[in-house]
Parts: sequence; structure tokens; C-alpha cells
Amino acid sequence: MTHVLFVCLGNICRSPMAEAVFRHLVEQEGLSGQISIDSCGIGGWHAGERPHNGTQKVLTQKGIAHDTLRARQITSRDFLDYDYIVCMDDENLSALNRMTPAGKKVYRLLDFAPSTKEQNVEDPYYTGRFEHVYELVLAGCQGLLEEIKTKKG
Repeated sequence: MTHVLFVCLGNICRSPMAEAVFRHLVEQEGLSGQISIDSCGIGGWHAGERPHNGTQKVLTQKGIAHDTLRARQITSRDFLDYDYIVCMDDENLSALNRMTPAGKKVYRLLDFAPSTKEQNVEDPYYTGRFEHVYELVLAGCQGLLEEIKTKKG
């Protein structure tokens, strides 16, 4: 089993979108029993909340399930339990690297989407560009899934 954790600042916009999109892709590939997926935030301000309305709207428009998603804060246990800890931007990466045990790698989602011009998934909480964020998240999730399939066979 491969364990994937998506991380953003508050776990209401980008990381739950990535969790839902990645789960959708994994299910389409018939790999649900081989890959576990979750998301969390650096901070716990929104713990227990559903995703932002903008995230829910985009996911609904794309036919991607999101009803069970609830925000939570990252824990020290997550660094032990997950094979891939995937964050959304350089700020998240910096914060996670300060928490990460030695030898554990943290990735940015767009590290898996080299064809995109951007390295960071912008925060639509501030920009309102949920559709653009969806496109970036989709590209990163597709690349991550290919990486896992290649490594795991």
C-alpha cells in the first residue's frame, strides 16, 4: 500500500481538492486498494470544516466526490505514516521541512507536473481562481499517479 498525504495551509482549498482529484484518478485506474489518500493543513484553524465553497463548486462541476472531506491539522505521526507528503507551494514546503524528520522527503505537487510553467499551486482562498487551481492540481495529481505506478509497477 502506498500512502499519499496532500498538505496546504488550512486544508480547505487546495489540499482537499488534491485529495478528491487524486482519489478520483486512483479509482478510475482501479487502484483504490493499493493507494490510500488523505489531506491536512499546516495550521488547525479550519479543523473539522468542509472544503471552501469554491473548492466544492469546482469538484461538483467536474463530477468528483467530496462529501466526506473534513479539514485537519498535520501531526508528527503523519511523517511516519505517509510515503508521499505533497504540499502546494514553497511556503508549505518550508514549514513542512522544519517539521520533517531527517531522511523524509516532502514534495511540491507541481514537481510531478514538469510541463506546467508554475512551481506553486496558488491559494484560491486569496485569489478566487479555483478553476485555475483545479487545472494545476489535476496536472500534478496525474503526474504523481504516473510516478507511483512506475515505481510500484
